[in-house]
Amino acid sequence: MGVPERIAEVTAFLAGVLAPRAPLTVIVDGGDHGAAATFAARLAAAFPPSARAWTVDAVLGLSGPSGGRTDSALNVLEPAADRVIVYLRGGPRGRLGNGEGERRAQVVIDHHDPQWPVIRHVHPRLADPERWYLTESRAFFGARAAGWDAKFGDDLPAYAMAVAAAGMCPGDLALDVGCGTGRALPALAAAVGPGGRVLGVDVTPAMLDAARAAGRDGCATLLLADARRLPLPDAAAGLVFAAGLVHHLPDPAAGLTELARVTRPGGSLVIFHPSGRAALAARHGRAVRPDEPLNEDVLGPLLAGTGWELVRYEDPDDHFLAVAVRR
Repeated sequence: MGVPERIAEVTAFLAGVLAPRAPLTVIVDGGDHGAAATFAARLAAAFPPSARAWTVDAVLGLSGPSGGRTDSALNVLEPAADRVIVYLRGGPRGRLGNGEGERRAQVVIDHHDPQWPVIRHVHPRLADPERWYLTESRAFFGARAAGWDAKFGDDLPAYAMAVAAAGMCPGDLALDVGCGTGRALPALAAAVGPGGRVLGVDVTPAMLDAARAAGRDGCATLLLADARRLPLPDAAAGLVFAAGLVHHLPDPAAGLTELARVTRPGGSLVIFHPSGRAALAARHGRAVRPDEPLNEDVLGPLLAGTGWELVRYEDPDDHFLAVAVRR
């Protein structure tokens, strides 16, 4: 898919989702006013002729009531039943906002590359995730797959540390769900030993191609599958490793329930990222929000409600690690 087709696909989808909800005002909020205005114009043009009277406004961060500059003009806008907020994640890196605009938005789009917008969130009242999640996940990660290891190759020791925290049993079955280019697969294979088995699962074909190019299919079986619907029997695995997965799922509770289904009682779940939450958020120009699924006060009850017990939680700047046991 080329750049014009990607932009057209995103704006056509949004126009189709929003069109039945007239009258409405769509506010595109972004860190780069010019890019936000351009996206707003493309979105307005995608509406059918009968809807062209609807307004699509591009707005940029304004000074809120406190006088401080935030990441969103939405903080000074009064809520309205006919207003739909489309938030663009983009603009200069390092400008830390408070995340309020993104929290209030019904649609969130990764817009760091304005030529390759990718939908990252749509409120389920607007569209079921089945209409957009797989396509947009593959668009996001597929475009990054070839350079992923070159950009993040220094993380391999951190992955080995996270695997060691799981306490794997030799001879067991380990799943790496959302394995990407397979950076955890060698460590998992070493942990289960020659009598064990490792399965790397990812929903993006380009990521699995990159894993094969790196030779990681030599220590694991690679499988193209959706983490929300794993083609595995109940209680099959002793460990599920999930790096950078849970916060990308449209419904984290449903995803964790599926991971619990394929794990035997007493098995482990390792949720990992090679950066801490605050450091990762700052890298993307935002602050950590207390309602995020990996916040400890949220994750503990979330795991408890989906068949797990949280037994370890670490969130320093250099990594995120949560270990849970299948009840």
